[in-house]
Amino acid sequence: MSRLVDQIRQAVAAFVGCKTTPALIGGLALAAHRVVRATRDVDFLVDADDADRLHGILLDLGYRCVHRSEDAANYLRGDEGLDLLYAHRPIARRLLGEASERATALGNLRVISAEGLIGFKLQALVNNPSRTRDLDDIRALLRAQRGKLNMAEVREYFALFDRTELLDELLAQIADETS
Repeated sequence: MSRLVDQIRQAVAAFVGCKTTPALIGGLALAAHRVVRATRDVDFLVDADDADRLHGILLDLGYRCVHRSEDAANYLRGDEGLDLLYAHRPIARRLLGEASERATALGNLRVISAEGLIGFKLQALVNNPSRTRDLDDIRALLRAQRGKLNMAEVREYFALFDRTELLDELLAQIADETS
């Protein structure tokens, strides 16, 4: 885990001076919300206004850009992956701004809310339905954060992607498990 910790510390140091301090999303952010699963890369939500600056910094740190679009970028350095999701839409900017600093096994990091993480996982699933891991992550977050989530916000994300029936199915499955 020390290589991952070093990678994250280096990335966080590179983020100094960003418009808004980036927030951890993806598989590593799950742990801050009591869901643990293996992952091979580090994912951050960053302000879209910082995209060009961060691109240059990551290249200077020895990363190779394997994909870059208006919405996201993927970088590799050896076997270390680092992905950036650019916050440029109002909801993503709000989630980035509201991310809270948390003590994690990887140090103190800003982490997106569980509700926001569910929203991003849902967007990834809608964009690529074969990403069943995202559906598993959503289910695990709903289970682990049961009774703590702002369900009105979660429901808004599912409505945004026209997936309210999926949310109802997931909630029914979780309720069945506990009864």
